[in-house]
Amino acid sequence: MSVQGGFGVLNAEQLEKLRQFKIQTRIDNEHYLMAHPEVEVMVEDFLREVLLKKPTHIRAFAAEHFTNPDLHIGINAKMATINMDA
Repeated sequence: MSVQGGFGVLNAEQLEKLRQFKIQTRIDNEHYLMAHPEVEVMVEDFLREVLLKKPTHIRAFAAEHFTNPDLHIGINAKMATINMDA
């Protein structure tokens, strides 16, 4: 392992392992998102609300949004619409 500026630098083998890990992580994430389309619906819903309401305290707004006990009702309705369009 070479050293540069006091910090260790990854060697070629370590860099390749890191690259493969990043690729596999992206593939795994894509598979998960494809299996759970509700994630995209939830993110889109949240962003729409943020852009419409432009809250000053975004963290508190996000906490309130995602802990809303009725959140699943809106998400389920949107998912039903998506499934009907498919």
